[in-house]
Amino acid sequence: MPAEPSLRMTARETIALLTGAAGFTEHRPPPRTLPLDGPLGWAGYDAARERAAERTGEDESVVYGTGVVGDRECVLLAFEFGFLGGSLGQLTGDRLEAAYGLALTRRLPLVALVATGGSRMQEGMVALTQLQRVAAASARLRAAGLAQIAVVRDPTTGGGWATVGAGADVVLALPGAQVGFAGSRVRPPDADPYAYSAEGQFAAGQVDAVVPGAQLPGTVALWLRALGAGGVGEEPRSAAPLPRARPSSTSGLPASGREAVERARSSQRPRAEAYLADYFTVRLPLHGDRCGSTDPGLLTGFGLRADGQPVAYVAQCGTATRPAGYRAAARTIRLADRLGVPVLTLVDTPGAANDAEAERAGAGAAIADTFAAIAAARVPVTTLVIGEGGSGGALALAAPGNTHVTADSYFSVIAPELAAAILKRPPEETGATADQLRLRPQDLVELGIARSIVS
Repeated sequence: MPAEPSLRMTARETIALLTGAAGFTEHRPPPRTLPLDGPLGWAGYDAARERAAERTGEDESVVYGTGVVGDRECVLLAFEFGFLGGSLGQLTGDRLEAAYGLALTRRLPLVALVATGGSRMQEGMVALTQLQRVAAASARLRAAGLAQIAVVRDPTTGGGWATVGAGADVVLALPGAQVGFAGSRVRPPDADPYAYSAEGQFAAGQVDAVVPGAQLPGTVALWLRALGAGGVGEEPRSAAPLPRARPSSTSGLPASGREAVERARSSQRPRAEAYLADYFTVRLPLHGDRCGSTDPGLLTGFGLRADGQPVAYVAQCGTATRPAGYRAAARTIRLADRLGVPVLTLVDTPGAANDAEAERAGAGAAIADTFAAIAAARVPVTTLVIGEGGSGGALALAAPGNTHVTADSYFSVIAPELAAAILKRPPEETGATADQLRLRPQDLVELGIARSIVS
């Protein structure tokens, strides 16, 4: 077994880890002459730069160029932490802007290998404004439909985390890396160190995966395949194929509304994991809502089918969907739309979470944002209802005009028990209410809500 790569690999070692024998072609921006000791005339700054160059063999804190990871060409940029802590100065900004520009010109995805302490103190506000240059360059890539992947190494803090790192479409982290906006010397003395770690950021939904170094080349290669779609101005992909119905303990269609509800709620029917496992050969999860929360009852990400086709997925797992789940869903749908990747949604929820915590977390706004993401999507969205379709909390993930159902599902404006209660009917009339709601799979097709019953 090869040794696990070090957390503190140099920039070139990290690039070589990903590109292997395929190699790397370095690029450089046009040279710029700085005033003595930088824009602030900071005494000793030039000498510090010279010492950093002697120590690392680099003349700035970022190396960039083109390379091949797996079977995909991309632009790679890597921070050299040994050069003044991987800090961002004016010349760093030149290289970062040039790297993003190279990706834009070549229409290539960008992979950023980040290890930085933030903006360079010796250049003051001139250094800080490099973050605006990076943000603008990143925005131009997004507008062009080109993917951005960040691998955050140890440490990734300050403005480098808040732009190149956290601003990427997919954020991967090395185990044990220090990751956070506040560096170790400026955070509160009683701060929990876990919150500033790769693992803590993953738990908070800010990082998509914590990937051991030995697995990094393969993981990044798969992400490049999954995200490597056409982008803006190119031919849209065809709709995601419908999943096959998974074997169930019952057969045929439900005879009554009550039976439809019972079948959808049965612990014996197949769930989202079974459908996704059958549908994809590779799954790459996206994790979290980027607002500090996660919802384990909703799965999102990108996957590759047996023919290599990438498809983005959003799948409910039978629980009440929380605001973090809807925000993660909207994030995934918008990313897929920007990259030209078709979307598959699996609907299975009794409804949106309705507790006080969900309301404080913005349930209404999160659901509205999911409706908006699907409504605005230019890529085709395909929906399969595999279990409960509970009210607006389920409809938010359903594609208008391209929703299909299984024999184990129902879709209703409201749960029949709640409908009976609102109508002041006794509990024994719940079944009759379910029939009136016409929520069975065959009813949904007849009403034009669903296009087909998947068999």
